[in-house]
Amino acid sequence: MPFITTENGVAIHYEDHGAGRPLVFIHGWGMSGRVWKFQVDAFKSGYRIITLDLRGHGESVLPEDAGLSMPDIAGDIGQLFADLNLADATLIGWSLGAQVALEAFRLAGSRLSALVLTGGTPRFSAGEGYEFGLPPVEVRGMALRIKRDRSKTMGDFFRRMFVEGEMTKEQNQRVVKEIVIPSRQPESAILLRALETLAESDQREILTAIGIPVLLIHGAADTTCLPDASRFMAARIRNAELCIIDGCGHAPFMSKPDEFNRLLGGFLARVYAGH
Repeated sequence: MPFITTENGVAIHYEDHGAGRPLVFIHGWGMSGRVWKFQVDAFKSGYRIITLDLRGHGESVLPEDAGLSMPDIAGDIGQLFADLNLADATLIGWSLGAQVALEAFRLAGSRLSALVLTGGTPRFSAGEGYEFGLPPVEVRGMALRIKRDRSKTMGDFFRRMFVEGEMTKEQNQRVVKEIVIPSRQPESAILLRALETLAESDQREILTAIGIPVLLIHGAADTTCLPDASRFMAARIRNAELCIIDGCGHAPFMSKPDEFNRLLGGFLARVYAGH
């Protein structure tokens, strides 16, 4: 099981498959690198696929005295790029991972050829000048529910990612078997700290500085990160493509992997056509 160790002693677990131009996948809050199972299977024959567990998630253990701020998390991505000597890479982030990818662009932008943000937002909480996030009261309510019953809260959160009829029974069973069951759930303290980071972070100022190609994929029925958040980003990133998937919630790469992979594959072909 491969790890990198950060300068302050945090062990970050990652998995490395295939060969070719690197695609680095960043998962969302409370999840692990396992969420990208269907993308690993689809793209490992033509690309080098790297998935990681964010600090405190999956197999990446977070010491009590280690930070969990957005710069801390993005710094791990920067160190992963340096330690594995990655270049000409595409960074793919989902939900919290989309914000991490934006922050990591500050650190590793010279090593990147493209960004892909799915179910993303530059700011999770609504506030002055930004109406496309969740009301802060909803974030506080999530924290209270985690304190009362972590397992039930996370189960409810996962189910709400998908809308009725989005997945067949067989696809739902596959997601549970291949992604949910093998994933280790973070401790409550980690979930609460990561939720606080998610609620307080704001990457809006980065958007206009991005010059590389960016693909934005969003489920039309996403209630966790609103589709208008991706529209907001698309209007500010000068080389952005926006794809809204009808009948889809917060995790199209799990519920509609064939469609998601088709969009991703086409984008990658365009990005690397002249390289």
